[in-house]
Amino acid sequence: MADRAASPTRAVADDDDPTPATREHVRAQTRELAQRLSGTVEVLLLWRPEIDRVELSVRDLATGAGFSIVVAPGDAIDSFYHPYAYAARRENPHVDERDETMIVDG
Repeated sequence: MADRAASPTRAVADDDDPTPATREHVRAQTRELAQRLSGTVEVLLLWRPEIDRVELSVRDLATGAGFSIVVAPGDAIDSFYHPYAYAARRENPHVDERDETMIVDG
């Protein structure tokens, strides 16, 4: 934790990549903007400066289940505090929030 206090951002590696050289390159590219733990759920807000993209990563440390989504920079902090709401929006981008019913008088 002291390491995080000394630096406002830290590099994050992509564990899916098997090659150490590539992993080191990814580490240099990705910055952790925020991190929190709620029970066993870890939420990370990441920035990839080379492509100017903000990502939200959610992972249950107990089960290993999780997801990552790209978020608009203006939504970054809100998505960090409400990750499941943003994930639901991404899963159903074409859902109309209004439920319209046609009534036919017969």
